[in-house]
Amino acid sequence: MLKIESLDHLVLTVASIDQSVAFYTTVLGMTVQRFGSQDVPRIALAFGRQKINLHQLDRIPDANVLKPMPGTADFCLITAQTIEEVVAHLAACGVPVIEGPVIRTGAVGKIRSVYVRDPDLNLVEIACY
Repeated sequence: MLKIESLDHLVLTVASIDQSVAFYTTVLGMTVQRFGSQDVPRIALAFGRQKINLHQLDRIPDANVLKPMPGTADFCLITAQTIEEVVAHLAACGVPVIEGPVIRTGAVGKIRSVYVRDPDLNLVEIACY
């Protein structure tokens, strides 16, 4: 039987790579990875041992989903910081919390979460155990 160990990466279709890079690096502390070829340069946002690959809507490098659209993702990111620290940081960055703090169930137990929207209006849950 196959046993999945972890998530390696996910792909977001975005309207603007530059706006997405600015949000995820400035607000969420991710780092930029450049990969691909000269003909098809690629950008990813790295954090921990995972990354988010970015596909710009008008320049999708390969077939990924049937109907790629910005703003259709909903995912949860875990932080070691307290939710109070997260909320303060988001406020300092001018990013409104659209819900939370609330208690949710994460992959390995209860989490405290807040929800924000990225530049494409994807729902980003930021949580701590």
